[in-house]
Amino acid sequence: MHIAIAGNIGSGKTTLTRLLSKHYGWEPKYEEADTNPYLSDFYNDMLRWSFNLQIYFLKERFKGLVEIERTGIDVIQDRTIYEDARIFATNLHSMGLMSSRDFENYTTLFNLMLSLVKPPELLIYLRSSIPNLVSQIHKRGREYESGIRIDYLSGLNDRYEKWISEYKDGKILIVDVDENKFEDRIDDLSQVIDRVDAQLHGLF
Repeated sequence: MHIAIAGNIGSGKTTLTRLLSKHYGWEPKYEEADTNPYLSDFYNDMLRWSFNLQIYFLKERFKGLVEIERTGIDVIQDRTIYEDARIFATNLHSMGLMSSRDFENYTTLFNLMLSLVKPPELLIYLRSSIPNLVSQIHKRGREYESGIRIDYLSGLNDRYEKWISEYKDGKILIVDVDENKFEDRIDDLSQVIDRVDAQLHGLF
């Protein structure tokens, strides 16, 4: 079984991955964004480093999916390969922060990778307002995220909503994280777990 958790920067993907993996006893697959060697450079100069950043993320995500299929274990995944292409690379290109040449090259590689792996059985999308995202980003205090622009976050949110509205690759569960505080409230986490169970096992 493969559950993937999607959402904007600061929406709570890593936290929910940890909580669900503990509840179900499944292996968590974390994004580990901090290990991307281009991340700090990217936030200082997005135009120069956008392609490098996205290629690294795409490579790591594809490697993770290949491992999931090879091992056949039950997994909760923090962020999906779809988000790399449908959200982040597309947003960078539309903002003029990735050239059309680089974007076309990236998209061709993404489509090839996508043809070789399976989608998750369930996609959980963490929907959040911009003020909530900003609050969470400030709360966790990562230095390289201190320069994230509001228009960048807003552009990502718009693309997330468009992608989710068109998602047809499998089952989907939407959690409003402005209202559902699963990290701090056990009842809210129980609600998420009940909804996951309903999607996976048909419990109503």
